[in-house]
Amino acid sequence: MAIDSKQNMTKQKYFVLILILGSLTALGPFSIDMYLPAFEAIGKYLHVSTDEVTLSLSSYFIGIGAGQLLYGPLLDRFGRKPPLYWGLGLYIVASMGCFFATSLETLIVLRFFQAVGSCAASVAAMTMVRDLFPVEDIAKVFSMLILVLGASPMLAPTIGSYISTHFEWQIIFLILTIIAVLILLAVIFLLPESYQPDPTYSLKPGPIIGNFLTVLKDAQFVTYAFGGAFAFAGLFAYVSASPIVFIDGFHLTKNEFGWLFAGLSVGFIGSSQLNSLLIKKYKSEKMINVSVVCMVIISTVFFIGSINHWFGMAATIALIFGVLCCVGICAPNTSALSLAPFTQNAGAASALMGAAQMAVGAGASIGISAIKIHSSLPMSVVMISSSVIALLIVFIGKRFIKHKVEASGDVVVGH
Repeated sequence: MAIDSKQNMTKQKYFVLILILGSLTALGPFSIDMYLPAFEAIGKYLHVSTDEVTLSLSSYFIGIGAGQLLYGPLLDRFGRKPPLYWGLGLYIVASMGCFFATSLETLIVLRFFQAVGSCAASVAAMTMVRDLFPVEDIAKVFSMLILVLGASPMLAPTIGSYISTHFEWQIIFLILTIIAVLILLAVIFLLPESYQPDPTYSLKPGPIIGNFLTVLKDAQFVTYAFGGAFAFAGLFAYVSASPIVFIDGFHLTKNEFGWLFAGLSVGFIGSSQLNSLLIKKYKSEKMINVSVVCMVIISTVFFIGSINHWFGMAATIALIFGVLCCVGICAPNTSALSLAPFTQNAGAASALMGAAQMAVGAGASIGISAIKIHSSLPMSVVMISSSVIALLIVFIGKRFIKHKVEASGDVVVGH
């Protein structure tokens, strides 16, 4: 049962809540992007290649996927804050473990548990928005959190590049630990509990699995959740391979890479904001079709050029920017159509959609590490593969949708 925390919402309290929820939302992206510039240094310290260090990123994506399925039921059963305490505590312990890691295998395992811990922060933050704020403010609050989520990939690599240039790479994980401790203290003392524990909520595997199976029987969900997940893999390929392409391949300094990563992130952020304007004129399905086709075309050019060594750094940046723009258009629309059929089981559908994105993203990251070539080729291979699969899923899957449910703007409308 939700606790009525919306009364007497002063400006100061409003600001504090936004700050804490934004910090919870940003913890995951910072954990992914902040250590990217240090891949080369980590590889040298652990006596492995940069490609192998990428496996620690893959394990993080797998951990986020697992956490998506874990925390939804826990937040409904025990209230919002106890699972958040547990998750942040796990994150802190795992981050300190990463600081002391002396082997790649240890780092890979600890990154998995770090991800499971950070997932509590992001899932709880999104859930608590609905509990803590008036209905008329929810859209605005979500917009603020999405901007934080979008700004994080711009800031984190730049910060990480300066840290790894002037200090040992382990300091990145020490700073992440300190950030998590500060967030945990803010949660304990400043964030109100917004949901009473529900002892009647079943945590037995049977009912939970039953809800997930119900969702997976819906053709519209399967088409757009999995089609969207493979399209979204283009972003994961970029995140995983960018240190290999630009630091190892084009010999950028860590600081230059940080700024470039921030600039390329504008493609994804800007196109997702543009989508909110385009969706007023065009249906989500049309936006998905156009963006996926464009993504296939751009990634095909990127792949052919990478094989033949046609492109320098400027052309490589332009093609990656184009792929990220396609992902930024596609992702919000596939998410909307995936969740549109559900008035019940929306939580299960959201969890499965997030888990699918992270599972496919982990596969993309593993694919990058498996192709041991220090050029744009691994990135282009994963991008063309994932975009073609996305196109096939979307165009074949929609033939099996018997009763289409449209998502119009922020409102779900059934036909």
